[in-house]
Amino acid sequence: MKVTLERSALLKSLGHVHRVVERRTTIPILSNVLLSAGGAGVQLKATDLDLEVTETVPADVGQAGATTLPAHTLYEIVRKLPDGAQVSLETGSDNSQLQLRSGRSRFSLQSLPESDFPDLAAGELSHRFKLPAGDLRRLIDKTQFAISNEETRYYLNGVFMHVSEADGQPVLRAVATDGHRLARLETAAPAGAVGMPGIIVPRKAVAEVQKLIEDPDIEVEVELSAAKIRFTLGAVVLTSKLIDGSFPDYARVIPAHNDKFLTVERRDFADAVDRVSTISSERGRAVKLAVSEGKLVLSVTNPDSGSAIEELEVDYNAAPLEIGFNARYLIDIANQLDSDTALFKLNDSGSPTIVQDRDGASALYVLMPMRV
Repeated sequence: MKVTLERSALLKSLGHVHRVVERRTTIPILSNVLLSAGGAGVQLKATDLDLEVTETVPADVGQAGATTLPAHTLYEIVRKLPDGAQVSLETGSDNSQLQLRSGRSRFSLQSLPESDFPDLAAGELSHRFKLPAGDLRRLIDKTQFAISNEETRYYLNGVFMHVSEADGQPVLRAVATDGHRLARLETAAPAGAVGMPGIIVPRKAVAEVQKLIEDPDIEVEVELSAAKIRFTLGAVVLTSKLIDGSFPDYARVIPAHNDKFLTVERRDFADAVDRVSTISSERGRAVKLAVSEGKLVLSVTNPDSGSAIEELEVDYNAAPLEIGFNARYLIDIANQLDSDTALFKLNDSGSPTIVQDRDGASALYVLMPMRV
C-alpha cells in the first residue's frame, strides 16, 4: 500500500473513527483502525464489535492495499503534524510495518494484518428512510440526557425509536427514561419509516451520531432491521447493533389528568434551583417547590449545612401545592426547553409532573417527585 493525502482530511476522518476504539481491550486488533486504499481514496474503519464507523478520504493512491494501525497512536501523530502538511503512508513487503512520512517527520508503526480485522456485517436491513440531520440531532439532543446508566436494566440504556400517531398523522418518536425522569420528542415520520420495528439505539451509538452531525442541513440515510441500524452521513457510515430487549410501555407513565398548570420564566427558574441547591451537598437531595397563586417558593434544608429559600413570580391559579424534585433533574429538563417559559402540569405531591415549553409541544418531559 502506498498513498499520499492531506493531513487535514486524514485528521478529520481519524477524529470520526478513532472515538469508537476502546482504550482498553483484550483483543489487540480492536485497538487498530483499518486502512484500505483503492480507487481515488482511503477507507478508514474502526469497530468495538457493537459499533462500526467507516469513512472514505480522497487520496493519491500509488498502490492499492490494506493494513491496520494503532488508532489512538495514529490519531495523535497526525494531530501533531503541521497544518497544510502532506502525509505519505507506505507498507513494506511483509506488511508488518507502515512508514508514515510528512515533511521531515518519519514514523515507523507496527501493523496487524487486515485479514484479522472483524466486519460488523449488517445483513438485511428491512427499512430505509431519510431525514434532515437537524431533525435527527434534535431527537437525540432532547432525549439522551434521560438514558439510564443502570446496567441491570439494559433495555433502558438507549433511546427507543418507533413510529406512532399524533393528531392523526404518523410521527417518528424518540423516548428515553431512567425510571426517575422521561424524555419524549417526536417529528413528522419520514417516508419509509412507517411500519418499522420499535428499536432501542444504544447510548454509545446515539452519542457518536450526535458528534458526527456537523451540518444540520444535510440528509441522513437511516437503514434498520430488528437487530441493527446504519446511519449514512455523507462520507461517514455508522453501523450499530441494537439493544435486544423490550422497552417498557412508557405511555403508562405519562399522566393524563394533571390539571394544575404552573408557568414560570425558564432561565430564572433554572438559576434559582441551581442557587438553592448549593446547600444540598448530598447527591439526589430534593428541592421543595411550594406553589400558590402568583408565587413559587423554592427551598432546600440540609441539617448539616443550613437552608436556602428563593421566591419567584409565576402564573398559577390552582390550589396551593408542595412537591419535591431532584434539583439536578429540574435543571437538566429546564435546559432542554426551547422557549423562554416552562409549563409544569401538576396533580399532587406524590404524582409525576409533566414539563413542556407549552401545551402540545413536540418535546415532553415527565419527572417523578421526591419526598420532602
